[in-house]
Amino acid sequence: MDQAVKDEIAVKPTLGELTAVFARIGVLSFGGPAGQIGLMHRTLVDERRWLSEARFLHALNYCMLLPGPEAQQLATYIGWLMFGVRGGMIAGLLFVLPGLAVIIALSTAYALYQDTSWLTGLFFGLKAAVLAIVVEAVIRLSRKTLKNRLLFGIAAAAFVALFFFGLPFPLVVLLAGLVGFFAARRGGGAAKSSDVIDLPKRPKPLTAIATLVFWIAVWQLPLLLLWMFSAPQGLAVMFTFFSKMAMVTFGGAYAVLAYVAQVAVDNYGWLKPGEMLDGLALAETTPGPLVLVLSFVGFLVGFREAAGLGPVAGGVIGALLVAWATFVPSFIWIFAGAPYIERLRGNPVLSAALSAITAAVVGVILNLAIWFGLHVLFREVEQISLWPAAGLRLFWPAWTTLDPLAFLLFVVSAFLLFRMKIGMVPVLVVSAVVGLAVRLAIAG
Repeated sequence: MDQAVKDEIAVKPTLGELTAVFARIGVLSFGGPAGQIGLMHRTLVDERRWLSEARFLHALNYCMLLPGPEAQQLATYIGWLMFGVRGGMIAGLLFVLPGLAVIIALSTAYALYQDTSWLTGLFFGLKAAVLAIVVEAVIRLSRKTLKNRLLFGIAAAAFVALFFFGLPFPLVVLLAGLVGFFAARRGGGAAKSSDVIDLPKRPKPLTAIATLVFWIAVWQLPLLLLWMFSAPQGLAVMFTFFSKMAMVTFGGAYAVLAYVAQVAVDNYGWLKPGEMLDGLALAETTPGPLVLVLSFVGFLVGFREAAGLGPVAGGVIGALLVAWATFVPSFIWIFAGAPYIERLRGNPVLSAALSAITAAVVGVILNLAIWFGLHVLFREVEQISLWPAAGLRLFWPAWTTLDPLAFLLFVVSAFLLFRMKIGMVPVLVVSAVVGLAVRLAIAG
C-alpha cells in the first residue's frame, strides 16, 4: 500500500482487527444503505478513528457514482485503503456473507413452506430500532458535511428531487457534482480540499488493464464451470441476466426491483406474481445490502429448474450464482478504479465536485430514512400524484394505520441512542426482544 495512503489512516489496525470489526459490521448492517453507511461512519471514523472524515467521505462519494450496492463498495474501498487487495476482499466479503447466509436460509424456508408470517414477530422490534439508528446517521452526517449554504441547498434539492419527483438517482448525483464543479471554478462556496496529501503513484496502464481483465475473468468464471459440468441451462441464462443487471443497478435494489420482477415473472416465468415482494420483505429483515433480494430470485430459479441437483441444493447454487454475478463487479470497480480516484483528492476543483456529491448523498439518505420510517410506523402508505405532468408525487401514510407499539419502540430506541448514549447493539437487542415478546403475547 502506498505510504501516502497509510499516513492518513489515523489509527492503523491490524489485519485481525480489520477482520473482526467488519465481521461485526456485516452482522449488524441492518437498515439499508442509510443505516449501513451510518454504522460504518460511527464505527470506523468516530469510534475506531481508522479514517479521517475527509477520507471516508471521499470514498463514499466515489461509491455513490458506481452501479451496485454502494455500502458494500464503501466497505471494500476502506479495506483496500487499509491493506490493499486482501483488505478489500476481507471487508467486502464480510459485509455480504452474513446477510447472504441468512437470505439463503430464509429462502429455503420460504420455498418449502411458502410462509413468511413468522418473520413479522421476529423482526418487528428490530425495524423500530433500526429506524432510530438511521435517523441518527442522517443527523450525524448532515452536521459534518453541510458546512455552507451551497452544500445545504444541494442536499435539500437532492431530497426534493428524489422524494417528490422520483428523479433517477444517478442523475441527481451527476447534477450535484456539476454544481459543485462549476461553483468551484467560479470561486463559489463549494468546499475546497482542506486535506491535501502526497498523491499515490499513478498505476501503470498495463497494470491497470491486467487488473481489470483479471477481475472480469473471475466475474465470469461461473459460466465456464456451468458449461464444464453440463449444468441446467436455466442457471446459465439466469447468471447471464444478472451479470447484465449488475452493470446498470444504479440506486440500489429499489431502482431495479420493478424491472427484475417483470422479467422474472413475465419473460422467464421464474417467479409467481407477488413473490418478488415476499423476497424484498425477507431481504429487508436481514443484514447486508438490500440487493440480496436478487439471491432470493436465484434460489427460487435453482429450486425449481435445477433438475438432477435436488431442490434445496439447486436453490443454494442459484442463490450463490446470483450473488457472484451481483457483487464481484463491486470489487472490480474498487480495485481497478480506486487508485485513480485517490489522485482526485489533490485537485481542489474536483474535490469540490465530490463534496457537492456528499451533500446530495445526505439528501439521498434522508429520502431513504423517511421512506423506511413510513413503512415501519404505518401499515398503509399511499403514493399520491400531485402534478402528473411534472411527475410530482407524495408518499402519504394512512394515519389510522399507525402502529402504536412500533412508534413506542422507535421513541424508546431513539431516547436510548440520543440521550442515554447506549450502544447500538444493546438497543437492537432490547428492541427486538421486546417487540417479539409483545407480538407473541398478542398472537397467543
